[in-house]
Amino acid sequence: MDKLREIETFVAVVEAKSFAAAARNLALTPAIIGRRISQIEARLGGLLLSRSTRKLELTPQGEDYLNHCKEVLRRLDTAERLVSDGRKYATGHLIVSAPAAFGRRHVAPHLPGFMAENPDVRISLNLSEHVTDLVRDGYEIAIRLGPVIDTSLVQLRLATSRAVLCAAPAYLKEHGVPQVPGDLAHHNCLAFNEYGGQPRGWFFLVDGRVVPFKPSGRMSCNDGEVLTQWLCDGQGIAWRSHWEVADELSTGRLVSVLDEHMPASYDVTAVYPVQPHLPAKVGLFIDWLRATYARPGYWEAR
Repeated sequence: MDKLREIETFVAVVEAKSFAAAARNLALTPAIIGRRISQIEARLGGLLLSRSTRKLELTPQGEDYLNHCKEVLRRLDTAERLVSDGRKYATGHLIVSAPAAFGRRHVAPHLPGFMAENPDVRISLNLSEHVTDLVRDGYEIAIRLGPVIDTSLVQLRLATSRAVLCAAPAYLKEHGVPQVPGDLAHHNCLAFNEYGGQPRGWFFLVDGRVVPFKPSGRMSCNDGEVLTQWLCDGQGIAWRSHWEVADELSTGRLVSVLDEHMPASYDVTAVYPVQPHLPAKVGLFIDWLRATYARPGYWEAR
């Protein structure tokens, strides 16, 4: 109970932007507010708020803690509302945005199951490679891959994925297996096109450092599924996300290479705007995706 009060106090201070204003909102004294914040920082072993005479600012540790605190309060709020109104299912229209390829493979196939458990929910799923502005475009939740720059959004990790460099066995038999990233200069590298036709760069770990690599080959495309088909046809070698080629890797149609040189994994994240009370449909949808992605073996063959 003390930790819950501390969490509520910390969130109130951040939202009010001062100890005094938070004290007024919570009907407490500034001294009590300050003591609770100090207790949290002492327990965590670091500063959450950078204090000055003019303003309070979140430290990087404070930003991480704030996201977790909001999630705790959100889950508590959802649990209380579900129990208090006697609902087993969420209701309303849920508007979701997801990256096109990821959405086709890892969101859309699971919607029938979610809808079966929540018959009072309608879902609109928008698939796009563009990063959407949730507030401006009217989305309640979005799926993001990799780092999320917008700190105004609540960010919840759904899963992790990683990059793989892969090719068809026939291609590797004909052209050889690269042993180090530098060997790729002698391979037909199939690149993903960014806007304007520029190839998206690749990255490798070399001697403990992340080193960029500009792929060069005779074929490129702005569609990941086309690249995967070219790979399976033995047309070259490409840097892909594991979730894009897991099926092909598990069946042996593709083989990964240079595994020891691939960068660290990245997060698959759900984001939504900060709001006083998160609708149950959003919270339950996030929980559904998390449970789905956490199933043993899910990412090994999709």
